[in-house]
Amino acid sequence: MIFLFDEKAGSETLSIKGENYKYLIKVRRHTVGDTLAFRNPSKREMLYKYELISIEPRVALFELKESKEEPVNPPRKLHIGWCVIDNKSIEKVLASLNEVGVGRISFIYCERSQKNFKPDFKRFERIVEASNQQCGRTHLMEFGSYKSLEAFLAENEDVKVFDFCDKPLECESDFATVLIGCEGGFAPNEKELLQKQEVFRLKTPMVLRSESAALVVASKILL
Repeated sequence: MIFLFDEKAGSETLSIKGENYKYLIKVRRHTVGDTLAFRNPSKREMLYKYELISIEPRVALFELKESKEEPVNPPRKLHIGWCVIDNKSIEKVLASLNEVGVGRISFIYCERSQKNFKPDFKRFERIVEASNQQCGRTHLMEFGSYKSLEAFLAENEDVKVFDFCDKPLECESDFATVLIGCEGGFAPNEKELLQKQEVFRLKTPMVLRSESAALVVASKILL
């Protein structure tokens, strides 16, 4: 854990209870005298360092020792347009996508998306917030949705497309928005919509799952 979010971070003293208490004292086994970092969700750029001064059965008391503006954000931005798949598959790679620096994910209802799947943005945000505390990233990844591929392309003109083709993605590739299909890829009429976009593949003979493709592409672009 790099830091912990707390709505009272920034005050002279900080009382930690509940799940955060269990995590810091029971799991991480912090003791009196340890220094821990906190951020306030409403002032994410500020980093507050506290000393643990007392531990009671259900509450840990911290005293502020240092505060400074110290944002930690990805040096590059990547927006993933991701055709909707099962939330469970998304959740498997969401923390990793956050760690490598993806800035935004827009979920798109493509023709081969199962319409009963609905992105659970609140749960996604909880996963990303926990990931931020582990990797040190200051701001949360953003989420959005589009009812169709046409709607997404109308607002995002310069889009690179991951699909089956002859052109491999090079390590030095640099772009801001990428489109990842769902299981089964794009329907024929969607491929027509994408004719003007640059299409690429990965250098592998294996067929990747949608979530695997999203993570690999993001890693090659951002890292």
